[in-house]
Amino acid sequence: MQKKLHIKIGDTVKVISGESKGREGKVATIDREKMRATVEGVNMVKKHNKPSATNPQGGIEEKEGSIHISNLMVMSNGVATRIGRKEEKGKLVRYSKKSGEVIK
Repeated sequence: MQKKLHIKIGDTVKVISGESKGREGKVATIDREKMRATVEGVNMVKKHNKPSATNPQGGIEEKEGSIHISNLMVMSNGVATRIGRKEEKGKLVRYSKKSGEVIK
């Protein structure tokens, strides 16, 4: 069984450590096995492409690199917050530890 994560695809997150510290963005993908997430506009890396039939010019492409999930914090009402889980109407929901509000 895989561990439940504090972030989901589509969450707005803030980077709390590393080269991109302080930046915010939306979670695009999550790799549960490596415990890494890709965040839009954060941790940009350059990939060198060889010329090919589809891309005859080749060149350098800039795209988002992945970040370890422990370096991300969910944003709620513009503030980075820790996440808790509680049962509401028979369902387990995520809530903000700072404000107590349920996070969709």
